[in-house]
Amino acid sequence: MFRLASMPDPTPSIRSEGLLLRAPRMDDYVDWAQLRQESRSFLAPWEPVWPVDDLTRQSFRRRMKRYHDDMIADLAYTLFIFEPTTGSLMGGMTLGNVRRGVSQSATLGYWMGQPFAGRGIMTKAVRVMKVFAFEKLGLRRIEAGCIPNNIASIRVLEANGFEREGYAREYLCIAGVWQDHFLYACLNDSR
Repeated sequence: MFRLASMPDPTPSIRSEGLLLRAPRMDDYVDWAQLRQESRSFLAPWEPVWPVDDLTRQSFRRRMKRYHDDMIADLAYTLFIFEPTTGSLMGGMTLGNVRRGVSQSATLGYWMGQPFAGRGIMTKAVRVMKVFAFEKLGLRRIEAGCIPNNIASIRVLEANGFEREGYAREYLCIAGVWQDHFLYACLNDSR
């Protein structure tokens, strides 16, 4: 497939703010499955219902293929968040639904393992992702949805300059229920 020279690195790795954000690899499976399993009850209220085979190696392999294909096609960028000294996997984030043309926008989603929650790590990770989105991907706008009672996520977004723009009724099916969301966005003001 023809790729433009200006396309971003399809498998980014970013060191900033005392974090390492990089594209997931198959050798992350054990750490990912363990962190997700031990954080399951913590994450369940904020995520879609997990498929029965969600934590299997085969399911992870399918994820890796989709993540890679999406990055190559400039459709989505999934990055895992690591503590750079110990190499501990702490969470993940996706800049998905990348829209080019007259939009130049994407949607941000993220998760943090329970042992690392409440330490400001995701606030820093979102700040790093914003730089990647605006400077490397050339996006103009990042959007995010947030369940109204997810106070921690609201704080992360607002600390990173996201402004509440609206309210979407039954926006996403989270924890098996169609839930309303606040809609947030952050603009690239450097242009």
